[in-house]
Amino acid sequence: MEKTAADVGAFVEAVVPAVRRRDAETLLGLMQQVTGEEPAMWGPSIIGFGTYHYKYASGREGDAPAAGFSPRKPASTIYLADGTGAYTEQLARLGEHTTSVSCLYLKNLEKVDLGVLEEIVRDSYQRVAHEGFGIE
Repeated sequence: MEKTAADVGAFVEAVVPAVRRRDAETLLGLMQQVTGEEPAMWGPSIIGFGTYHYKYASGREGDAPAAGFSPRKPASTIYLADGTGAYTEQLARLGEHTTSVSCLYLKNLEKVDLGVLEEIVRDSYQRVAHEGFGIE
């Protein structure tokens, strides 16, 4: 995945459905506040904040956003590079969501506790961007 020069604002304005666009605007503010970073496009559909370097045991390595999301049609996808398993307690308090190994899926931010979401994003960003997080 590569960081691009695409315009984040133009991307968000084109997001459909409307609930996903509204949620993207909220997530932009939340992640910018938590990370202190400006948003940037990564690939065609991921909005990222900050970067971290990863290296797999195979030797493959690269850079990725330290915090990020994508306003996908079925749900907004929050990327947690350190995995959703690290946030069991917070996820129990979050509200309506589903997860995979490293993604948190939110269909409607009005049905989640934004304070808890902020905690999750802050903790993940801190770990990934500042504590030497690596994928082995």
